[in-house]
Amino acid sequence: MDGITVVAVEQAVAAPFATRQLADLGARVIKVERPDGGDFARGYDQVVHGTSSAFLWLNRGKESVRLDLKDPGAQAELHLLLERADVLVANLAPDALARLGLTAAALRERHPELIVCAISGYAPDGPLAGKKAYDALVQAEAGVMSLTGTAEAPAKVGVSVADIAAGSHAFSGVLAAIRHRDMTGEALPVEVSLFDALTEWMAHPLYYTLYGGRAPVPMGTSHPAIAPYGTFTAADGASLLIAVQNEREWARLCADVLEAAPLAADERFGSNTARVAHRAALDAELAARIGAYPSGTLTGRLDAAGIAWGRMTAVADLPSHPELAREGRWMDTPVPGGTVRTLRPPGTPGGRSAEGGALPALGAHTASVLAELHAAEGES
Repeated sequence: MDGITVVAVEQAVAAPFATRQLADLGARVIKVERPDGGDFARGYDQVVHGTSSAFLWLNRGKESVRLDLKDPGAQAELHLLLERADVLVANLAPDALARLGLTAAALRERHPELIVCAISGYAPDGPLAGKKAYDALVQAEAGVMSLTGTAEAPAKVGVSVADIAAGSHAFSGVLAAIRHRDMTGEALPVEVSLFDALTEWMAHPLYYTLYGGRAPVPMGTSHPAIAPYGTFTAADGASLLIAVQNEREWARLCADVLEAAPLAADERFGSNTARVAHRAALDAELAARIGAYPSGTLTGRLDAAGIAWGRMTAVADLPSHPELAREGRWMDTPVPGGTVRTLRPPGTPGGRSAEGGALPALGAHTASVLAELHAAEGES
C-alpha cells in the first residue's frame, strides 16, 4: 500500500481498526483528531506508559493531526488533505458527516478520485440511522447475545465483535475500491454499518432459524448439534475443551482416553443424535471420568487418539502461549514514553508488514503535515 494516503476522521474502534490494517500494509494514514482530547479511545485507560491499551491496538503507524472541524479554516485544511488523499475513512455519526459535508455524495464533485468509506452504527438511509450504536448495543440488537452465555445468563462477547466486524468489512471494501479505481478510474464509495457487518457474522444461526424453524440457544462452551463438545475439568483443576466430531473419535475417547470402552456401547450415547438428546447424562458421565485424570495424562491420550482439544487460556496466560512465542509474532512499537511489543498483523502478503510504526501523541504531526500541504499548494 506504499503510495496510498488515507485520511481518517475516526474515533473509538471500528474505523481505527480498518485504517490500522491499511497502515500495517504500508499506507500513509493521517488521523484527524479533535483538539480537546482527540480520539476518545485515548482515555479508555492509561496502562501503556500512560497511553490507552485500546489506542495502542488500533493506531500503530498513523500520523495525528489536530483539527477543529467546526472551524471553517480547519475545514479548508481538511480539504487540502483530501485533495492529495486516496481514501477518506470516517465513523462520525451520519448527521455529523452530513453537517461537515463529508458524505460521499457531498465530496464526489470536489474530490472525484477520492474513495469515501463511511462506517456507521446502522444504515444511514435506514429506520435506525440516528440511533446510538455502541458495540454491546449492536451485539444485543443483532442477536449475538441470544447465543452467548447461557439461557439463564445471556452475555456479550468479551471483545468488540461488532466494531471488529465493521472494521474488517471496511478494510476489505477499501482494498476492492482502490483496485476498481486503479482499473477504471471510478471512485466508488464504501458504506458499512456495525449492524449489517455483525448480522453477516450471524448468518449461519439466522439461516438455521429462518429455514429450520427452530432457533439455537446459548450453551456456554457446548455445541448445539454435537456431543460431546464442551469444557471439562481435570483432576488438577485444569479446564479442557474437548470436541468429538464422529463415531470413531467417540469410540476412541471412551476406550483410549477414559479406559471406559463399554461407555461407547451405551444406547443413550450410540450416535451423535442420541448423545445430543441425552446431553445432560453424557456430560455427567464424562465429567466424573475426566475428573479422575490429571490434565497431562488426558492431553497426551487425546493427542494419541487424534481427538481435538484446547486449553481454556486466561488472558493473563495468553502472552506465554507457545503460538505467541513463534519467531516474528511480535514487533517493537514506539509509544509516547517508551517502546512496547505489539502483535504483527496476520495474513499480510509474504508475511510483510510496515515496520517501526509508532503510536502518535495527540497532534504530533499537525505542524509537519500542514506545512507539507501548504508547500505543495504553493508549488501548484
